[in-house]
Amino acid sequence: MTDLPASTERSLGLVIDLDTCVGCHACVVACKGWNTENYGAPLSDRDAYGSNPVGSFLNRVHSYEIEPENGAPAQLVHFPKSCLHCDDAPCVTVCPTGASYKRSEDGIVLVNESDCIGCGLCAWACPYGAREMDPVEKVMKKCTLCVDRIYNDNLPEEDRVPACVRTCPTGARHFGDLSDPSSEVSQLVADRGGIELMPEQGTQPVNRYLPPRGKDEQLDVLAPFLEPVAEEPAGFLAWLDNALERL
Repeated sequence: MTDLPASTERSLGLVIDLDTCVGCHACVVACKGWNTENYGAPLSDRDAYGSNPVGSFLNRVHSYEIEPENGAPAQLVHFPKSCLHCDDAPCVTVCPTGASYKRSEDGIVLVNESDCIGCGLCAWACPYGAREMDPVEKVMKKCTLCVDRIYNDNLPEEDRVPACVRTCPTGARHFGDLSDPSSEVSQLVADRGGIELMPEQGTQPVNRYLPPRGKDEQLDVLAPFLEPVAEEPAGFLAWLDNALERL
């Protein structure tokens, strides 16, 4: 079994804004593309356009319709999901070969594919369903936070973030050190009441989600950018408008 580090120098992770995610799946496509062409074994697909397609993805987007208890209009919430790089990661401690491990320098959870025997224990242990067995390579795949991008000095500085973050058209995905209270991601979590996923599991996930705003709050956010709407005329003016429309 693999031991977890007693502590990590940094806690790199994602903050995902559920209020601005539009479910476009650009992050899914970017993740699939980058991780197929670069880090580790390719993310394979079989019968992609047939009747029984299978494949492996490191990032998925699920959509849910939520009906508020106060009777407000229903909201469609798009929920991206990938590895949360937990501090107390059960996928690491259950691995019999040591293939799954958490890095002490940045807290990223990775899989050494050359040591992975495809037993699937880590997938059973993960409460978030964030690991997938590659149907062709027969090794476990998971989000790496694009470790081959974020430390790549050959890339422009703006590209040294995970592919999903760089691609998101609405800026719903943010990347940084969540152990640093002064970082942008930590300030976002503090300002918006960012939450961890399924805290009752005790895994201490690093990633955080910013909850969607209520409908009224969304209108308040947009109000400064909207043109003022004239009030409907009443009395004689209303009659005059109707009369003119019939001419």
